[in-house]
Amino acid sequence: MELFTGETPTLLGIMGRFIRKRLFNILSQGPIPSHIAFILDGNRRFARKNKLEEGDGHKAGFLSLLSALTYCYELGMKYATVYAFSIDNFRRRPNEVQYVMDLMLEKIKMIMKEESTLNSYGIGVRFKGNIKLLSEPLQIAAEKVMKATAHNSRFLLYICVAYTSTDEIVHAVEESCKENLNSTDQQELEKANGTANSVIPAEKMKPFSDIKLVELERNFYITEDVDVLIRSSGEKRLSNFLLWQATHCILYSPTALWPEIGFWHIVRAVVDFQRYHSYFDKKKKQL
Repeated sequence: MELFTGETPTLLGIMGRFIRKRLFNILSQGPIPSHIAFILDGNRRFARKNKLEEGDGHKAGFLSLLSALTYCYELGMKYATVYAFSIDNFRRRPNEVQYVMDLMLEKIKMIMKEESTLNSYGIGVRFKGNIKLLSEPLQIAAEKVMKATAHNSRFLLYICVAYTSTDEIVHAVEESCKENLNSTDQQELEKANGTANSVIPAEKMKPFSDIKLVELERNFYITEDVDVLIRSSGEKRLSNFLLWQATHCILYSPTALWPEIGFWHIVRAVVDFQRYHSYFDKKKKQL
């Protein structure tokens, strides 16, 4: 099934899908990850390696992402989370940041044109992160996609943009505190916040110490635990991505740059998950 492209099928493509389907049927005899996450590392290095314009590396990376998401859907996964743009990435050269933002806006508009396809396959798109840091046109476009696919739940694509895990944790703590405060307490807190001579009575601090784990996790941008995290380019760091959700997951770090990631990398990640599934499943039950 070619989920994200509208190209006319070729004989080679049909044969490839047939083989892929058979292999996926074999893999499905074992446990399949429910939630897979991607750190898209190596787009710029791919461009330099192949003597391309820097922006062409990001375009090639987008095509690899579409293929990877198709494989995840066909395998029956429920969630895929993509680290599209970190808050720290705003520190890069302004022209590079603007290029990535423009490319993101272009691809979001492309997704909107495929709204009927997304709805027919039950694919929901959700943007996660500190969205208010994005430009207004990008915020509006992201909101349109989320609204258009709001009722789809067969496969959820989480796009982390203007995101870091530390920002997510701070956000979760803040939201949990607000939930535990009544309206009068919130007014007192807002009045005291940021002033050196304002004091919050000790009894008013009780909601902060009474935050429960379940409340905190409910207020994360991403509420589902990750089963497999793939980071390309051979890097073995999480770079402030899903630090909480990836506590018990497989970390797969192929040396391939992100635009070089393909079918067999996804297969390898699933096989690794199946090899260690019983171990991680036991760990999760101990929590």
